Amino acid sequence: MKILGIDPGFERLGIAILEKNKSDKKERVIFSECFKTSAKLEFSERLKLIGGEVRDIIKKYKPEILAIETLFLNTNQKTVMHVAEARGVVIYEAAQVGLKIFEASPPQIKIATTGYGRSDKMQINKMVKILVELDKSKASDDELDAVAIALTAFAHMRF
Repeated sequence: MKILGIDPGFERLGIAILEKNKSDKKERVIFSECFKTSAKLEFSERLKLIGGEVRDIIKKYKPEILAIETLFLNTNQKTVMHVAEARGVVIYEAAQVGLKIFEASPPQIKIATTGYGRSDKMQINKMVKILVELDKSKASDDELDAVAIALTAFAHMRF
């Protein structure tokens, strides 16, 4: 089973593909990146780039499930709206090819990775690095968040 984990954003999009077979003891990260778009581009162009990147990754890795973080309230309404629109593009691309959609809130992700719903970013990142093998030289916070989201989907599938 392969899961595409997405930490949504329009400037930086965390992307990870995790795989686990019945014989595996734990999940494996087979791809991760922080996809960036330039602030110099029109917002619509940024969304187009995000959609294209997600489409290409789905085509290459053939995941069965999209795991994506739900939005959290932010004081900057413009940022929240743009992230919501980026989420929409990602969900659209996944739905186009029939992926199941798994959405998790930040507290659900924290509980699944650390066991505590109010964990901070450092605690989550530390546990993600314990739970899966990663290329430590390139794992950005956005990538680690995408891995955590995919791990959350795997954890919910077990029950």
